[in-house]
Amino acid sequence: MAEIVHPLRIADFRAYWLSRFAGTIALSAQGIIIGWQVYGIARETMPIREAAFLLGMIGLVQFVPLFLLTPVVGLAADTFDRRWIVRFTTLLLTVNALMLGVLTWIGDLSLPFLFVAAGFVGVARAFAGPAYSSLAPNLVPRESLPTAIAISTLAWQTGTIAGPSVGGLLYAIHPDVAYATVAALFVLALGLMFLIGKVPQPPAQTDRHPMQRILDGFRYVRANRLVLATITLDLFVVLLAGATALLPIYARDILHVGASGLGFLAAGMGIGAAVASLWFSFRPMKSDVGRKMLIAVLIFAAAILTFGLSTNFYLSLVALIVAGAADMVSVYVRTSLIQLHTPDAMRGRVSAVSQLTISASNELGEAESGLLASLLGPVGAVVFGGCAAIGITLLWSHLFPELKRARTFDPPDMLEAEPQHGVAQP
Repeated sequence: MAEIVHPLRIADFRAYWLSRFAGTIALSAQGIIIGWQVYGIARETMPIREAAFLLGMIGLVQFVPLFLLTPVVGLAADTFDRRWIVRFTTLLLTVNALMLGVLTWIGDLSLPFLFVAAGFVGVARAFAGPAYSSLAPNLVPRESLPTAIAISTLAWQTGTIAGPSVGGLLYAIHPDVAYATVAALFVLALGLMFLIGKVPQPPAQTDRHPMQRILDGFRYVRANRLVLATITLDLFVVLLAGATALLPIYARDILHVGASGLGFLAAGMGIGAAVASLWFSFRPMKSDVGRKMLIAVLIFAAAILTFGLSTNFYLSLVALIVAGAADMVSVYVRTSLIQLHTPDAMRGRVSAVSQLTISASNELGEAESGLLASLLGPVGAVVFGGCAAIGITLLWSHLFPELKRARTFDPPDMLEAEPQHGVAQP
């Protein structure tokens, strides 16, 4: 048996990992800053519930371009050089951060521009997501992919820890310093992407119309029930139980910890996720992956429920850390199953479908959280979401028995032996 090469021993993967790390710090820092500015400006003239609704709309503004562009971005990732897609989108994010920084500096920032900037973030993420996800498997041998996924997710989650903390704490020092740091990190991420050498590109499918190729991605997800189950479970659970959009409300009006406390709360889930992903980078999961995913999702929902009911800062932080660790288990299993069960020629389109559901659960979930918070109050919204997520998980375990039967990440032999209609095999 050939020795499994650790992904970090591969130079291209190291550049990819560092680029994702720097970009995630910048993106998550910018996200928490935008949320804080939107809520702060809104609270000058609005009560809590109306400001909460407006805060949730930031998520909707980011989701709409991703929803509209999903068919295009997946095909782009399977057609064009994935490195250049990430480079161009990182450049767009850099310019966006610089514009926000300049407007903050001159004191001319407004709610409309913050929403426009959030829309640009949605466009950039729509193209970057499938390209980033599809690029990692091209940089490492197949047998190293589960470890590469854990390490790649570690970069993302570690960036999620550092980003909100950096954004919140630097913004508390001075908004200009915060935006300058975000822009510099995007520049670093862009430079690192240029260090990655040429990667294999899926063969062009010139015999099929682009629209047929787009539909192939949706057909593939629908036909593979295990992939469908993992994607839709994440969609509904995080859509219902996501609480990150309401963190500025908890920090300011429930826990009373201000901008610095917001940074720690926003980093909470990232702390737990980073610990879990670090564990998986050394000890990859090998058995009963489906059952472990279902248990992790239940723990995630219970932790969010605890956070919603808590009025103690430290208990709230611990609940978010536990939720982050449980969510990382789900992310690790879902991503590994999707990447290993999908031919390379389809990875961009399947990743686009996956990204659509993830964004629907995150950004659209923020809009749902804001709407529910305006109706039930922030605590009622989070508690309702946690209870609903537990019910969804139990229902999915019955609707998709494939989840409980998934013992390892290895796809069944028939997946590789029987070509999918309209799919070029790797």
